[in-house]
Amino acid sequence: MWKSILAATAATAFVASSLVYAQSHRHDGGIDRPHWRLSAEDVAAFTDARVAAIKAGLKLTADQEKNWPAFEQAYRDLAKQRADRLKARFEGRESRQGSTQQTSEVNPIERLQKRADALTTRGAAFKRLADASAPLYQSLDDAQKHRFVLLARFGHHHHEHFAFWRTHREGGAAADDGGDKH
Repeated sequence: MWKSILAATAATAFVASSLVYAQSHRHDGGIDRPHWRLSAEDVAAFTDARVAAIKAGLKLTADQEKNWPAFEQAYRDLAKQRADRLKARFEGRESRQGSTQQTSEVNPIERLQKRADALTTRGAAFKRLADASAPLYQSLDDAQKHRFVLLARFGHHHHEHFAFWRTHREGGAAADDGGDKH
């Protein structure tokens, strides 16, 4: 069981470090080096690994298994939405690089409306995940709840290392300000 958790954690760390490298890639006229980008198959494989790691780490009982499918579906839906958002962002950058349109010509109201729509959609996906997670989480014992918190890490893709160390330094759960760290 721990081998599968370790493998999934290693895969997640690999993907995260690759994404950090890709985000730090220079687009300011510096040396333009090609960088690796996740394919749709990569994203699906890493989502499968993460779901498997969460399930393996929880060691669900037969009664708890009843709550798993709703959680898994909501989790996968959120992962797909995130992958689609990242793909659209990347494609938007590519199209802007090939375009002569300057950023000063972009309508700020239109940009604000698009951002509001995106946040509403993302908020609804998080709400569905929270609603689907509640019965599963409530059925877990204390040890499983602790593992769930460490394995699931909802919405903390960029700051999970900070929350982990802050939790251990303060001797308890990291304070959640309710905001999204993205």
